[in-house]
Amino acid sequence: MVGASAAAALAATPAGARADAAPAGTDKPVMAKVSLTVNGQRRELELDTRTSLLDAAREHLQLTGSKKGCDHGQCGACTMIVDGRRINSCLTLAVMHQGSEITTIEGLGQPDALHPMQAAFVKHDGYQCGYCTPGQICSGVAVLAEIKAGIPSHVTADLTAPTQVTEAEIRERMSGNICRCGAYSNIVEAMTEVAGRPA
Repeated sequence: MVGASAAAALAATPAGARADAAPAGTDKPVMAKVSLTVNGQRRELELDTRTSLLDAAREHLQLTGSKKGCDHGQCGACTMIVDGRRINSCLTLAVMHQGSEITTIEGLGQPDALHPMQAAFVKHDGYQCGYCTPGQICSGVAVLAEIKAGIPSHVTADLTAPTQVTEAEIRERMSGNICRCGAYSNIVEAMTEVAGRPA
């Protein structure tokens, strides 16, 4: 009796109420106009609202320095600086950053005028294969700004004293950026030099 009732109810359900696949071509993306300031330049884009900031930079602005590593926010290869803070650009939607100031690796320096962090990475061989390097450098710049601003981390020993640039602080704060080549000690040396301490 219950089986017959269920079968009758299923037969009476309108076809539109079922979880059937929609016919091809009917699922149109929702588009939105987004205005971003990227590397000091105002950029106007019309994007699918599901577009990540990483894909907006790489696919729509041809800024391919930021890398798509894991696409899950676990490796840090996509790190950008947004409104002064480092973020994993693969985990945030471009439409969430309307009016934001965004800096990618291309905005830090150029081959003939390297940012101090870029120059230190070259000097200390902090890049090896180079795939994670743009995210490492953007994170490094933001990490030193955090320390200079006195923002403590998990390893900060004294919350009442000025935050110091130490190997422990650098390693803790950079732990979200993975280097599969294992250049961590070289990266720490580069960041320490940029912070003004002897490497």
